[in-house]
Amino acid sequence: MVKVKVNNPIVEMEGDEMARILWQWVRDQLILPFVDVQLKQFDLSIQNREHTDDRVTLDAANAAKEYGVSLKCSTITPDRARQQEFGLTRLYASPNGTIRNVLDGTIFREPVICPNVPRLVPHWSKPVIVARHAFGEQYRAQELVVPGPGLVKLVYEPADGAAPMTHTLHEFRGAGVALGLFNVDDSIRGFARACFNVGLQRGYPVYFSHKGTVLKQYDGRFKEIFNEVFSEFSEAYAQAALVYEPRLIDDMVAFSLKSSGGYLWACKNYDGDVQSDYMAQGYGSAGLMTSLLMSPDGCCVETETAHGTAVRHYRQHQRGEPTSTNPLATIFAWTRALWHRGRLDGTPDVMNFAVVLERTCVDLIEAGTMTRDLASLIGVAHPSVSAEAFVRHAAANLKSRLI
Repeated sequence: MVKVKVNNPIVEMEGDEMARILWQWVRDQLILPFVDVQLKQFDLSIQNREHTDDRVTLDAANAAKEYGVSLKCSTITPDRARQQEFGLTRLYASPNGTIRNVLDGTIFREPVICPNVPRLVPHWSKPVIVARHAFGEQYRAQELVVPGPGLVKLVYEPADGAAPMTHTLHEFRGAGVALGLFNVDDSIRGFARACFNVGLQRGYPVYFSHKGTVLKQYDGRFKEIFNEVFSEFSEAYAQAALVYEPRLIDDMVAFSLKSSGGYLWACKNYDGDVQSDYMAQGYGSAGLMTSLLMSPDGCCVETETAHGTAVRHYRQHQRGEPTSTNPLATIFAWTRALWHRGRLDGTPDVMNFAVVLERTCVDLIEAGTMTRDLASLIGVAHPSVSAEAFVRHAAANLKSRLI
């Protein structure tokens, strides 16, 4: 069988634990036997991040920016317990945060809906695209443990030498903690533009959630910029009978629970982190969520697995036990990266391969072959297969479709 030729390289970032095992199974059985692609590989395992003092993460991010298309496996962001477990010299930052700060852009997360798999929120019959701003805020925050009584201030010193602006954050009468967040207008504009472009492409209304009643200047600036950028799209949205609306996040959460889906939810960085996980569970499983980071101009794309490293399943795997970890998010990370590589390179056969592989996997689930997380949603007696068996079945079905 002739392999599908990919003209330009893709940056591959390997991760940790069971997610890494799944990643290798998918790559070696569903991608490389069918696709001729040059992979620029980076090992983002916690052991290699320690070995390189995390330089490898920055190198991977810069390579992703250079080549335009990349994909990333789930990685460990260590806490104190994991620092002790791996003997780490320090608590390394989130690799996702480091990469997103280099690439900038917006993360779009969307469920894969399989009609025979029940949803925990049954009336979510259409997808919701959660668009998460991927710059600044908690992921580039400066935090401070305040040891005792004193003032914490927020100071802006203009570069032109004008008088500084100073605000007292809090007068501490004892120990505590403080946190400084920031964002920049250019990144917010890119976030807004990406959201409106995707909403228009998919035919979805766009809602931006905020807490402008409390953060009148911070969230208020987001609202102002979204309104400015929407003026570029208002005519096209009117012609497509679509709307844009900023909503308080309290109202947006209530709306999301009542609606049937079919909209784009634009979230600030941390809000998007939380809401995308909440939506994933409502649709059935984090293993059914796709995740895509896209630059405002659409010329730089990073796909990733939206779930964690599945440490409990990894312990089972280490004991030689079969695991029933859902590989669909891993498969879709590869397919979406290939699809966008084909889009940027102008190679429709690469795009078509990605579509065929996705359809093959969804058809397999609809025919009843699925991992335990999905089978349990149907019923306790519904049969399930191991992750490795699912990948083998998908590879056999894919081969029959491509011959």
